[in-house]
Amino acid sequence: MNKINTREITEESWTSPKGRFASADKEISIRLGRKAGSTDLMERHPFDVEICRIPAGRSACPYHSHSAQWEFYHVISGCGLIRHQEGQTPIEAGDAFIFKPGEAHQLINDSSGDLTVYIVADNPIGESYFYPDSKKWCVRSPESRIIRSEALDYFDGEE
Repeated sequence: MNKINTREITEESWTSPKGRFASADKEISIRLGRKAGSTDLMERHPFDVEICRIPAGRSACPYHSHSAQWEFYHVISGCGLIRHQEGQTPIEAGDAFIFKPGEAHQLINDSSGDLTVYIVADNPIGESYFYPDSKKWCVRSPESRIIRSEALDYFDGEE
């Protein structure tokens, strides 16, 4: 058994170049031995667990959907909004929600304090993301590549 205490994990903070997106994350799975780049399920772990703290006025990431990944969220403290396909829903401490593959979502902290969320995601190999606002794709196999393309006929360039 591998045991850790989340109070002892140092937060890894980041901010996007223009500051719209930011979070401070405690990568619980990594501390428990997950090797993110591995394709070996015994090293990769079948799920990813983190504690994500989103500063006031920021979003954790752009609006996006996953091709194969499920994500479970539990709000630990603070309040904010979850943007989803039907609009926006207020969230607060104690709320729990889940997004299945194909359901676009975004965590937004529109409050004056921090929003802290516990996240559990399954960890599929070959996952990709779609960003509806910017019409971009992120393809992971095994490294992430961000691409934008117009739809093509299946046989384009083949015949």
